[in-house]
Amino acid sequence: MNLQMSMEHQRQVLFVRFSGELDHHTADHVRMKLDEAINMKQTEHIVLSLKDLQFMDSSGIGVILGRYKLIKSKGGKMAVCDVNPPVYRLFEMSGLFKIIPIYKNEDEALSGLEVVS
Repeated sequence: MNLQMSMEHQRQVLFVRFSGELDHHTADHVRMKLDEAINMKQTEHIVLSLKDLQFMDSSGIGVILGRYKLIKSKGGKMAVCDVNPPVYRLFEMSGLFKIIPIYKNEDEALSGLEVVS
């Protein structure tokens, strides 16, 4: 299965929605696209919506952790939302939830990032 990714900017927040598999086959493409969006747009924060992400491996964790470090170095925050059970378990085992907050949906993530509407 392939990965589909859509990106949308709202109020200097980059919303990234994944569908499919974020693995070693797709990680480099995702890394390049996210870095480009972060560096070319006025991106202060990132919200990752993982509702339709069926699979993620360690390469996907590396992509997310790298973008977390990048946005944090610019003074921003990252949040994840709509995480399905298999991906949730991977986040939990990897310890990512200790540094990246999880929310029920995009609206809650936006509120959690304290972005004023």
